[in-house]
Amino acid sequence: MTSNLSITAATVEPALLDLPWHLPLEEWPSENIAALPKGLSRHTVRFAHLGDYVIAIKETLPELAKREYEMLKSLLKLDVPCVEPFAIINGRATEQGEPLLSVLVTRHLKFSLPYRAMWSQGLRHDTATRLVDALALLLVRLHIAGFFWGDVSLSNTLFRRDAGAFAAYLVDAETGHLYESGLSNGQRENDLEIARVNIAGELMDLMASSHASSGLDPVVISDRIVSAYRELWSELTSAQVIDASERWKINARVQRLNELGFDIEELSINTTSAGAKVRIQPKVVDAGHHSRRLLRLTGLDVEENQARRLLNDLDQYKAEHKRLGVDEEVLAHEWLSHSFEPVILAIPKELTGKLEPAEIYHQVLEHRWYMSEERDRDVPMAEAVQHYVTNVLSNHRDEEALIMPNTTGSINLPDPVPTGTITVIDDDEIDWRDLV
Repeated sequence: MTSNLSITAATVEPALLDLPWHLPLEEWPSENIAALPKGLSRHTVRFAHLGDYVIAIKETLPELAKREYEMLKSLLKLDVPCVEPFAIINGRATEQGEPLLSVLVTRHLKFSLPYRAMWSQGLRHDTATRLVDALALLLVRLHIAGFFWGDVSLSNTLFRRDAGAFAAYLVDAETGHLYESGLSNGQRENDLEIARVNIAGELMDLMASSHASSGLDPVVISDRIVSAYRELWSELTSAQVIDASERWKINARVQRLNELGFDIEELSINTTSAGAKVRIQPKVVDAGHHSRRLLRLTGLDVEENQARRLLNDLDQYKAEHKRLGVDEEVLAHEWLSHSFEPVILAIPKELTGKLEPAEIYHQVLEHRWYMSEERDRDVPMAEAVQHYVTNVLSNHRDEEALIMPNTTGSINLPDPVPTGTITVIDDDEIDWRDLV
């Protein structure tokens, strides 16, 4: 470990100093490496254990590491789905004093996978379609925030299961630019064309390596991101002119936006031509309508489609247990205690890393419905959970980064004690719960 090592981080984590920064990432020992699937990258990327979680480490130039770190911080503040920046490591050198590249450190996104790992056993058409739809939604959200990606691709995205669909997260922001004034149509179309070409190439590569099902058309699938994006963008941003006698269409427009998972922060309504027409223009839209409602009612922080599915179950519970004078928050707490938590607590401990709790609950509800249909009777929840655990969940691969505890009984100390520095760039960003 060299004396000029410098760690710039938003969160104090002394354990960072214990990692072998004097080695190129490709030479890191296996005890430091977390065996997680990686996507394609122009840089060397490794996953490493750090305390009770996993970090992703990317070797790059110092100026690129700093720029991407700041960009990811800005995107998180705008509530855009992306990986969380953790630290920048500069001043790396070998024990012989040869300089090494700087690294950008991000937190690994739990229960997420790169597209190649998700479909290593064969990419089906329906799965590819859901993947592209998720990426289209992510791109719309980025563009609404004023972010030009510049390298839109499946490889630069992580995906998490979201109640039968997928939620997409930006991984690589190296080529991106954030414009406070928003993007021009030309910039948006440029990103869209980059996405179409990259996706087609990635899917062709999968087919060439026999990791795609027969009949999958890369061109048709890649073209879908264009149509899906434009449909979403139009629904979220375009003006609508209606007759003054059809004002119900205003509520219908708002409802469609809510169904897409967006809230309207402000709605501009202007009359035209002597009041005969009404022009509707959603001025600012914000994603996460259902997830915010579920969070407010129950404290559960989940993906948008998962939130929609859980809210449907909550609404059914409220209808079945409706009592005069009892408000929604009380019934939501009852649902959490009597419906959601018993299912999650019934999952054996050794299987809890298979899927997120919200995804497990969604799948149990689906499993119970199919069981009831097949057996032509109402299957009790406890029976459905047991059958699901035995026949479905136990055969599912882990999608959480499980960190194995130290079972040797010894404490590993750095040797020698490093003399590098940790610079906390923003005191208000420190999460003191993460301190060692």
